[in-house]
Amino acid sequence: MPPRKGWAAVYCRLSKEDEDKAAAESESIRNQRALLLDWAATHGYHVYKVYTDEDYSGIDRARPGFNAMLNDARQGKFEVILAKTQSRFTRDMELVERYLHGLFPEWGVRFIAVLDHVDTCDPAGKKARQINGLINEWYLEDLSGNVRAVLDHKRHSGCYIASFALYGYRKNPADHNRLVIDPPAAAVVRRIFALYAQGAGAGKIAQTLNAEAIPPPSVYRAAQSGQPAAKPTLWSKATVRRILSNSTYVGDMEQGRVRKLNYKSKKTIRLPRDEWIIVPGTHEGIISRRRFAAVQKQLAARSRAAHGETQHPLAGLVRCGMCGGKMELTGSGPRRYYRCCTAAKSRAACPGQPYLSMHDIEKLVQSKLQTYTPQPLTYALVNALIQTIIVSPPENDQRTIKIIWRF
Repeated sequence: MPPRKGWAAVYCRLSKEDEDKAAAESESIRNQRALLLDWAATHGYHVYKVYTDEDYSGIDRARPGFNAMLNDARQGKFEVILAKTQSRFTRDMELVERYLHGLFPEWGVRFIAVLDHVDTCDPAGKKARQINGLINEWYLEDLSGNVRAVLDHKRHSGCYIASFALYGYRKNPADHNRLVIDPPAAAVVRRIFALYAQGAGAGKIAQTLNAEAIPPPSVYRAAQSGQPAAKPTLWSKATVRRILSNSTYVGDMEQGRVRKLNYKSKKTIRLPRDEWIIVPGTHEGIISRRRFAAVQKQLAARSRAAHGETQHPLAGLVRCGMCGGKMELTGSGPRRYYRCCTAAKSRAACPGQPYLSMHDIEKLVQSKLQTYTPQPLTYALVNALIQTIIVSPPENDQRTIKIIWRF
C-alpha cells in the first residue's frame, strides 16, 4: 500500500541516559513535540499521530511507541517520520541500516531528523547517517561501561543498589543504599531457615508457605508499595533456595551474582561465586552465621546427591493439561511418576491430576519418535524434536497425552 501523501508521524523519545533529563520528563517530551509539530506545519504536513516513548533507551527495540509507529509506517498511514535527532529514533546502528536504508525506502517512507539535517531523500547523506549511527552506538557503549564501573564501585563500598530491597529487609529511609530489617518478612525468612535445618526440603517449605497463604516476595513487595501483583504467584522451590543461599541474610552485602551479556542485550549470565561482590558486616543480619553455615552444608549435600542422577530425556518438557504448569519427576527406582508442580505447591492454584507413570510416558514418546527416527530416547534427541508434552487427566479410563512437535 503506498503511503498517504502529505501526512507525517512525529516521534519523541526521552531516556535515562539523556544528560538534559534534570527537568521533568514530560517537559522535555513537550519541547520535542512542539519543535516537530511546528516543523510539520511550516512544511505543509498534516500530522497523523505523535508517538512517544518515555524512559526508554535508544538501543531498546521493545519501545511501544516506536514499534507502533513502525507498524503504521508499514501500513502506509503516512509518508514522513519526523524526529528531533537521529539518536531520538535509535542509537542502534543495525536499526539505522534496517529502517533508514532498507525498509523505509521499500515502504515509501521518508525519515527526517530536524536538528541533525538528516533526510533519507538525500542519497548523498547516507554516509553521514551511518557515521551518526556509529557515534550514537559508541556513546551508549561508553556510557554502559562507565555506569557499570560506578555501580561496581558502589557494590564494593557495601552500598545496596537494587531497585527493591531484598525480601526480609527494607531500604533505610535515611539512606536508600542501606538495608534495615523488615520484621514481618524477616520472620518468614527465619522460619524458612529453621524448617530447612529441621530437614524439610525447599519444595516442602514452599508447599507449607503456600498452604498457609503467606505471600511470596513479589506479592509481598507489591502489597507494601500499594501496587497490585502482576499475576497470582506462589512460593517455589527456586525462591526458597535463593533465600537459603544468600549471605546477605547474615549481614554481609552480597551482590553481583549476574551480569548483562552486553549493553545491547537483556540476557544475563550467572557469574561464578569467586566473582560475586560480598562486603561483610554492612547491616544487621536476620540469620546467625552458625545457622547459615549449617544450612549451606545441607544445601551442598543435597545438591551433590541430585547431580549424581542422570537427567531424564523428558525433563522440562511435560506440562499439566489443567493449569499449564510443569510436571516434575518424583519417586525413585521403578516407582517414578510425573506430577504437576503447581498442584504440589498449592491445590488452590491447581487441583492436580493422578500421577503419570514415567514408564507409560516414555513408552508413548518412544513409539511416536519411531515415525521419525529409530534412535533410542535421549535428552538431545527429544529436545530437538519435541517442544512440549501436554498431559490431561483421565476421562473414561483414557488419558490424553498430546505431543507438540518443533516442526
